[in-house]
Amino acid sequence: MNSQYAVAVHVLSVISQFPDHSSSADIAASVGTNPVVIRTVTGLLRRADLLTTQQGVSGARLTRDPHDITLLDVYRAVNGEASVFRLHERPHPACPVGANIQATLEARFGCAQAAMEAELARTTLADVLGDLAARAG
Repeated sequence: MNSQYAVAVHVLSVISQFPDHSSSADIAASVGTNPVVIRTVTGLLRRADLLTTQQGVSGARLTRDPHDITLLDVYRAVNGEASVFRLHERPHPACPVGANIQATLEARFGCAQAAMEAELARTTLADVLGDLAARAG
C-alpha cells in the first residue's frame, strides 16, 4: 500500500475541520507534499462520492457526516477492491513449493485482508477527528 491512503485520510480530516480553507495548496502544506498530489487524491475521493468540489472555487465539502465515512470507504476510494497483498506471478509448477504456494498464500492473505477491512469498517472519520482533538489537547 502506498501513502495515498494516509494522505486521503489527512485530506478528509483537514476538509472536515476547515472546509473554507481547504485549497489544494493549503492541504498540501498540512500534508507536506505537492498540491498536485492533493488534487490527485481529492479526485479519487470525489469519484468515490466522499467529497465535493466546485471548479474555480477554493475549498471542498464532505458529502457525508464524518460519523458516516469509514476508513474502509477511504481505503476503497484510493485502492479500489484490490487486496493489499499481492502474489508473485510465475512460481515453478514442478517445484513442490512453487506448485502450492499460491493457494496457501491466497488463503492466508484473504484472512488478513478480511481482518484489516473489518477493522477499517469499524473506524470512522469522526473517530480520527476525535483522536486528533485529543492529541491537540
